[in-house]
Amino acid sequence: MAAPAPRFKTFVEFYPFYQSQHRHRGTRVLHLVGTGMALLTAVAALASRRPRLLLLVPVLGYGPAWASHALVERNRPATFNYPLWSLLADLRMFVSVLTGREPLAMH
Repeated sequence: MAAPAPRFKTFVEFYPFYQSQHRHRGTRVLHLVGTGMALLTAVAALASRRPRLLLLVPVLGYGPAWASHALVERNRPATFNYPLWSLLADLRMFVSVLTGREPLAMH
């Protein structure tokens, strides 16, 4: 495992670090799958008025993401040090990859 994440003062400073922790295609694919499943589940929970489905959202979102860090990237998820910024960065990466503004793999 890598050294602990450096301290950041702004999200703008944090995002390049977040990207560096998600360099491999497998990591990004698992993040996209997890984020997509989490978002779809949240929408389904709200549309069907079944709020208990919302309990699945963190499991579906973080499960594949954390597995990718352990198995593919071999680093510690930034979520542990920066939970809110990591969530925002994951959503930004999700949209950026799907819209073609960011590559599916960084190397």
